[in-house]
Amino acid sequence: MVRAMSNEVIDRVTVLVNGFDARVHAASAESWSNAAPCEGWTARDVVVHVGNNLLRLGAGLQGQPPREITPDEDIVAAWDEAKSTFFAGVGTGDLSTALPGPFGPMPAEQMIGRFVSTDVLVHTWDLARATGGDEQLPVEMVTAAYSGLKPMDAMIRQPGVFGPKVDAPEGADVQTEFLCFLGRPV
Repeated sequence: MVRAMSNEVIDRVTVLVNGFDARVHAASAESWSNAAPCEGWTARDVVVHVGNNLLRLGAGLQGQPPREITPDEDIVAAWDEAKSTFFAGVGTGDLSTALPGPFGPMPAEQMIGRFVSTDVLVHTWDLARATGGDEQLPVEMVTAAYSGLKPMDAMIRQPGVFGPKVDAPEGADVQTEFLCFLGRPV
């Protein structure tokens, strides 16, 4: 049963990381300095954030020290390395390994299933918005992430997690509600 859950988590995060990857590779070189919906961030900052998270997890699952993307790196090449490191770790690592997370150490599988998947999902939209890319997210994944986050409303409002909610327009679709819940003006 643990393996089945691991397969579901791996399958979900693979779809999400590949969706983010598509936006990275579709972005023009001129768009990396565009403002992102995350206050004070550029499109490049979004990729650095997601890439550094994946580098930390992938390295941790392989028993290696993590590295961070440097300010002068080619962002697409750095992203490609982060994605490869992450998938290598997920593909070969023990998903019960406790790794440092936003609320303390937790098993990699839980961190990937609960936090990384949602982080990649919302930042896919942020990156698409900043670069003029495809903003449509997988509806089933948005629905699942949104229902999982609603009970954690107070906890995710801490500094450095998500900002205050934005009122969603009446009759908004689930993606718009989700993004507004996470403080994104849509």
